[in-house]
Amino acid sequence: MNTDIFTQLESNVRSYCRHFPAIFSKAKGSILYTESGQRYIDFLAGAGALNYGHNNEQLKQQLINYLKDDFISHGLDLYTVAKGSFLTAFNQHILKPKNLNYKIQFCGPTGTNAVEAALKLARKVTGRSGIFAFMGGFHGMTLGSLAATANKYHRAAAGVPLGNITFMPYPYGFMSRFDSIEYIETVLQDTHSGIEKPAAIIVETIQAEGGVIVAPIDWLCRLKSLCTKHNILFICDDIQVGCGRTGTFFSFERANIEPDIVILSKSISGYGLPFALVLHKPNWDLWQPAEHNGTFRGNQLAFVTAKAALDHYWSNNYFEQEIKQKENDISTFMKMEIQPLSPLIKIRGLGLIWGIDLSGFDNPDLGSQVIRDCFDSGLIIELAGRNDQVIKLLPPLNIEKELLKEGCSILKRALTNIIQSYANQ
Repeated sequence: MNTDIFTQLESNVRSYCRHFPAIFSKAKGSILYTESGQRYIDFLAGAGALNYGHNNEQLKQQLINYLKDDFISHGLDLYTVAKGSFLTAFNQHILKPKNLNYKIQFCGPTGTNAVEAALKLARKVTGRSGIFAFMGGFHGMTLGSLAATANKYHRAAAGVPLGNITFMPYPYGFMSRFDSIEYIETVLQDTHSGIEKPAAIIVETIQAEGGVIVAPIDWLCRLKSLCTKHNILFICDDIQVGCGRTGTFFSFERANIEPDIVILSKSISGYGLPFALVLHKPNWDLWQPAEHNGTFRGNQLAFVTAKAALDHYWSNNYFEQEIKQKENDISTFMKMEIQPLSPLIKIRGLGLIWGIDLSGFDNPDLGSQVIRDCFDSGLIIELAGRNDQVIKLLPPLNIEKELLKEGCSILKRALTNIIQSYANQ
């Protein structure tokens, strides 16, 4: 097979395949294989949907057994054994040990649908229509979530005005020296600010698509306090940086805060199957039956693999310790191997999400050149941030240390080659 069938019949909206023009056929763990058998280390991990790697053996076997026994494959929101088993495991392994009290809403199986549900619920609870979001944030591509997404390129595709969102400064760059919490406080208290109190503030504790921007713990704590003070719901979008990506199951745990609403998708299924959910405090559970519904709310097959992932990886703290060890390895690699390549490079990250910011160079195409070089050498890695100038490392959380080291070596060689070529121009 060649790529002609895709260019002839698939819409121009396709994107990742433009960076990685190969036809992939198989995958296992942290490795992708092309139709011809060429091997690629995966530092993309389904954009965060494959925290436990491709075709994880423990999860796959549970899925196979479920299918072989003709259990329910589609059930709307009926009570099913698969759903009940997932709820029990999520409560046992995640909510109870962390002393979290949330109701669980199964919405459509995508992150953007979960964001839509969270925004609708916040508006229903408070009776207010506005939402505060943050510059650099990404929350999805349907109209409600797109309104809260800051990227002008994506917003322009809507074709209609995107309203009821006010964007506030995120602690990054110049704005890191600007007290955005004090600014929000002033806006809320000033009778002449022209900005109404919102129903909710939606935030990513790490802006992943925004360029791996890590919010300071103190900033997150102050933001939560502000929301509590003004009766504004605090929504944490944990779609990409949840499910262990930052080292703990939820990304907000490092700040010791409890959001009013938490959004999960991507790796909550454990296997790359479509699945999303909204966690909200019980007192906010004001939905009437079917007020937010969908034919595929609660993916039965994803319930099975999600439960298997919870049982296997989150029944004790060993997996968190493993992530922490790998975080230390990447942090050391970044400081000792990548940062010395150029003073123009900026490094950011936490857990197993890291960004190499090349925006200090005056060539906006360096990032694209690096990931092309990586691809030619057997590594798949993506770009993020403003003008796609941040190389984003997003390997599976259970990647073998040898593969992690090999992938990092490929990345270093590519960066070295491109930066040297840039310097020689």
